[in-house]
Amino acid sequence: MPSRFELANAIRALSMDAVQKAKSGHPGAPMGMADIAEVLWNDYLKHNPEDPKWADRDRFVLSNGHGSMLLYSLLHLTGYDVSLEHLQAFRQLHSPTAGHPEFGYAPGIETTTGPLGQGFANAVGFAIAEKTLAAQFNRPGHTVVDHHTWCFLGDGCLMEGISHEAASLAGTQQLGKLIALYDDNGISIDGEVEGWFTDDTAKRFEAYGWHVVPNVDGHKPDEIKAAIELAKQSDKPSLIICKTIIGFGAPNKQGKEDAHGAPLGDDEVAAARRELGWEHAPFHIPEPIYSAWDARDEGKKQQQAWKERFARYAEAHPELAREFQRRMKGELPAELGTEALIEKAQEKGESIASRKASLLALNAIGPQMPELLGGSADLAPSNLTFWEGTQAITAENPGGSYLHYGVREFGMGAVMNGIALHGGFVPYGATFLIFMEYMRNAVRMAALIGRQAIYVFTHDSIGLGEDGPTHQPIEQLTSLRTTPNLSTWRPCDAVETMAAWDAALKRHAGPTALILSRQNLPHQARSKAQLAHIQRGGYVLKDAEGTPALLLIATGSEVGLAMDAAAELEKAGHAVRVVSMPSTDRFDEQDAEYRESVLPRAVTRRIAIEAAHGDYWYKYVGLDGRIVGMTTFGESAPAGDLFKHFGFTVENIVTQANELLG
Repeated sequence: MPSRFELANAIRALSMDAVQKAKSGHPGAPMGMADIAEVLWNDYLKHNPEDPKWADRDRFVLSNGHGSMLLYSLLHLTGYDVSLEHLQAFRQLHSPTAGHPEFGYAPGIETTTGPLGQGFANAVGFAIAEKTLAAQFNRPGHTVVDHHTWCFLGDGCLMEGISHEAASLAGTQQLGKLIALYDDNGISIDGEVEGWFTDDTAKRFEAYGWHVVPNVDGHKPDEIKAAIELAKQSDKPSLIICKTIIGFGAPNKQGKEDAHGAPLGDDEVAAARRELGWEHAPFHIPEPIYSAWDARDEGKKQQQAWKERFARYAEAHPELAREFQRRMKGELPAELGTEALIEKAQEKGESIASRKASLLALNAIGPQMPELLGGSADLAPSNLTFWEGTQAITAENPGGSYLHYGVREFGMGAVMNGIALHGGFVPYGATFLIFMEYMRNAVRMAALIGRQAIYVFTHDSIGLGEDGPTHQPIEQLTSLRTTPNLSTWRPCDAVETMAAWDAALKRHAGPTALILSRQNLPHQARSKAQLAHIQRGGYVLKDAEGTPALLLIATGSEVGLAMDAAAELEKAGHAVRVVSMPSTDRFDEQDAEYRESVLPRAVTRRIAIEAAHGDYWYKYVGLDGRIVGMTTFGESAPAGDLFKHFGFTVENIVTQANELLG
């Protein structure tokens, strides 16, 4: 039977060999954390390599994702479908072993990591999802949700500010099944971190309400095991601080920044082999070591035991069992009926703020969708996301459906990603559109990961008024719209808001941003055909008699303005078409025939109207068209004064139109 040291050395060898072959990568963290990983994966991690999506598996997150060869080595050794050929193709085009772990590329990767600190926040989301799902589904004598979230993290993760947001929330929620193991090697890219990172990490996490196990020798399996045992007994989230040597085993580079982010070099790899007593050729693992690592049989046993528990649960609670299966599959309720809600909103004809319309949508949808897990970054009364009947999730009562994230926008976004990846929930989170900037990278990561998350971004323009330019979004819409795989909606009234929610709930392959107003918006009349066309992202809201001479294209609060301007222009004898375009990405997905029917090429006189940065709209109006938009930051004043000051008036649009029409 191979020793623990030999098993850990298999990780070290595969990691340094793959980085060396790729001539790119980070060997230091995998070599330094190999002993910790060996103990965790062989003695504690509950998983089945032959069914990586088993619902009650433990979740493992490598927050220090630059050390990706650690994870790939573990997946290969324990029996996942990650081959030696995959390891040899590390960091190559279309390889499942990408430079940083990417969700969906290889089985066993629970989340995409690399931007430091976000994996740690994802782990908090996984743990929240586990605790909440357990509270919603477990019953006396029947435990079907019972797993841990394990997270590896490094100095960089702890230096990033998001670690504060996520750790603080985790402590408040008392996530006892979240265990983080910190690779305290004292080295980052610039060298020894004592020059720029002297926090007392143990005291910091104790202050958050965590259970901390300090001063663990990360190269002594007995100490690692003892620390994990202590952590598993705590009802608080745990941080195990492991002192390690980066690049362990590389005699000339271990403990130095040289081992961090570059291949060791052929000579040092050879020297490391001698130092570790690893006499095997590159990428060769002896059969006894493979056998000792293989987790497939044990994983099958663990999953089979769970299946038997679930069968007894289904017999005792058949409706709950069916609901659990539906939610874990990500299926919508059979009788959701959002199309009928769109029609009802049209019949009602309310002129209200789209943030209020969003709340009405949640009030209708929430009772039908127990998987909705909402939240707001301390702005629930302004975002209007706390719907009737929802209950707050707390440490003592985790079975609710709403998280008060506090003023933690970035943390909220990354925690939502973890919740979405866990399964069983559709997370939505809210803040002012301007504060999307705080959570921007988490939004980007959601789009890259390709999982469902819904952002409720309110106070969408200079229309928020007196709070001034610090709070008035200008360039944020363009930023969102140009993010691949992110769908963005800016509805013009209550009807389009309900349609936007419908689209967001039915979109499973990526996140959706709902951009909502503070101020009231006028209701727009529509035919049944127009109602159906809202989901196409852009449609003719008001047409001219005959061929239009001018197109007015608008979104959100400016659609009403466009309709008023069109009425004035028609009085002067001009044929004007008004196009409402709540979702540019959805419109761009339509076939050429439909797009031509809405924006005919022959009509070159076009004006786009939106109280945001205007340059995005040239793709629709052309270089000869006009844009009534923002080119500067806003000002502090009542909304009506600001719209007039910046030219969002019927008079200005009519003037612009007359100049175009000659």
